[in-house]
Amino acid sequence: MSQLKNSLLETIEGIKRNPDAAKVMFRAKTKLIDGVRCHAKVRDFAALVVDEPPTLGGADQGMNPVELIAAALGTCQEIMYAAYASVMGIKLDSVAVDVKGFLDLRGLFGMDESVPAGYTNLHYVTKIESRESDAKIEQLVQVVESHCPVLDTLVRPVHVSGTVLHNNAEINAVVAV
Repeated sequence: MSQLKNSLLETIEGIKRNPDAAKVMFRAKTKLIDGVRCHAKVRDFAALVVDEPPTLGGADQGMNPVELIAAALGTCQEIMYAAYASVMGIKLDSVAVDVKGFLDLRGLFGMDESVPAGYTNLHYVTKIESRESDAKIEQLVQVVESHCPVLDTLVRPVHVSGTVLHNNAEINAVVAV
């Protein structure tokens, strides 16, 4: 068995023995550095630079936040294909995802209250190369599409809450989403 398959099956068995182990938290800490350039810190990895293109006031030193969403969707899909293919015994030669996000800047700039500030549409094309049968790949696609965490987060209403601290004192300026 592959290391990937072994790791996943061990995790699944651990959750079966202790269902509370299934509840995990992921965390990111971010900080505005200068202009619109930010650093995002996750676990012990080097900080990821997040910036905007010059047309949006940045220096183009990294992906912008909405590009990170597109990248998160594509990479999550690819990871899920690798994971489920491993567990299902399906051989994949390659998986690549091209994600396009459509955003109307009038919403971002508050120019039209009827236009959302975020994406109005996300579309992805997944390219799978494999010698497996269409039936096996279709089964894999069904499993991935129904279990991809980022896809699920994007298509399902998710409770988001926030708190704003000003000089370490909470202020009541957060708009509920």
